[in-house]
Amino acid sequence: MDIQTDPGHRSDPPDTAADGEQSDVLRVLSTDGKVDPKTNPNLDPQLLVGIYEHMLRVRLLDQRLFKLQRQGRIGFHVGAEGEEAAIVAATAALREQDWVFPCYREVGAALYRGFPLQNYIDNMFGNANDTARGRQMPDHVTSRNAHYLSVTSPIGTQITQAVGFAWAAKLRNEDVVTAPFFGDGATSANDFHAAMNFAGVFQIPTVFLLRNNGWAISVPLAQQTRTTNLAVKADGYGVTAVRCDGNDALAVYRAVSEAVARAAAGGGPTMVEMLTYRLGAHTTSDDPTAYRTPDEVEQAQVRDPLPRLRKYLESLGHWSPARETEFEQSVTDELRGCVERAEQAAPPSVASLFEDVYEHMPSHLRDQMQECSAGPRPTKAH
Repeated sequence: MDIQTDPGHRSDPPDTAADGEQSDVLRVLSTDGKVDPKTNPNLDPQLLVGIYEHMLRVRLLDQRLFKLQRQGRIGFHVGAEGEEAAIVAATAALREQDWVFPCYREVGAALYRGFPLQNYIDNMFGNANDTARGRQMPDHVTSRNAHYLSVTSPIGTQITQAVGFAWAAKLRNEDVVTAPFFGDGATSANDFHAAMNFAGVFQIPTVFLLRNNGWAISVPLAQQTRTTNLAVKADGYGVTAVRCDGNDALAVYRAVSEAVARAAAGGGPTMVEMLTYRLGAHTTSDDPTAYRTPDEVEQAQVRDPLPRLRKYLESLGHWSPARETEFEQSVTDELRGCVERAEQAAPPSVASLFEDVYEHMPSHLRDQMQECSAGPRPTKAH
């Protein structure tokens, strides 16, 4: 079905309906795990194994966290089912000194960069060990060590922040590239246009990572833009744009690594439009059956990024069903331990409400903190 003639329905993201289709979209892996030798970046198999393991880890975490939310043990979760390649492979293509500016679905990027799983689960429960001290929603993590900026819910704000950070690094002659993740809906937000214009004019070393999954929550792509694709929006600001199959980890890695190299060499910004699909709900508060059909999801599952990469690794002899089972068990055991520790941890202290506001706490705020801390507290969670 043509989304331009039927804006009320969104079937497939453009240019992803069939393998081998001739277009401007970079592809390496077919849905059955075969590689196109003309586009293959020939990555080290161990790098690919690491990418696949992190993709699988994110999928397993999402499945478990969804159940925890339905059990009432956590309040909220944003999953990445179907978009793991766009997140993990893009992060793998960045350099250690580069910074990730996440949307809200990219915790896999933080985990790939070494953010401890225990810290992530502590955030999901909002306990005293949470880096955000329980002040943020679940999945809104941050890590200076992982070069992973704080997640914020307003649409597109991280895009201008990433450009500003890269501009400051450029002024200091620091070799830093910033990489903001965002969805297709954010390309209609003010911050996207402000960031793209500034980046284009001043040739900022930013790689814009657009996850185009075809839906801005329940709004189909054709109802929020009339462009034939989203890469053309970058053209209007003089920003280089490339398109790749976002469910193809090899294509994502190649597109992003080339964009990073170009930015680091002074070639300016690039927007990478990664065509993908959200197999699950937007969040645990969303019911996707209200706005898309089962047939649409079933068709999209053929392009699931995990089986594609797994089949390729198996063909190389670097993965097997036995190894898959062993890895799944290790993740399950690790997660179970993290959840047990998170549920046993104390809640954030009342005093923590007053911290991180001033470098030196003024006396009136200290008085308020002491009064509040000494006040009555509820006898149980509420």
